[in-house]
Amino acid sequence: MPNNMSDNKSQRRTDQRFKFDADKPMMDLIPPKAIIRLGRVMTHGYFEYGEGETWRNVEQCRYVAALLRHLLDHMSGDYYDKKSGMPHLWHVLANAAFLAEYADE
Repeated sequence: MPNNMSDNKSQRRTDQRFKFDADKPMMDLIPPKAIIRLGRVMTHGYFEYGEGETWRNVEQCRYVAALLRHLLDHMSGDYYDKKSGMPHLWHVLANAAFLAEYADE
């Protein structure tokens, strides 16, 4: 951990004298590799399906189906998607992200 960050995480979150972030998500708890891997899959999708919010034109049930297909492929021992060359679990993450976005609608 850098020198300017406290080793005591609970103190870092409760001391609100200089930074008022107690009610904000603790983004530093998200595994960095997960963010990078999600970005890799999303970049692949960008070049394959188009830019912007095109994912919103797809029914939620299709993301559920895709998530399950990728998960079942992984569980069956097929770890890499043939089309993208990336791990199926990365695609599970992307499909879960789309479904999480729909959850608020």
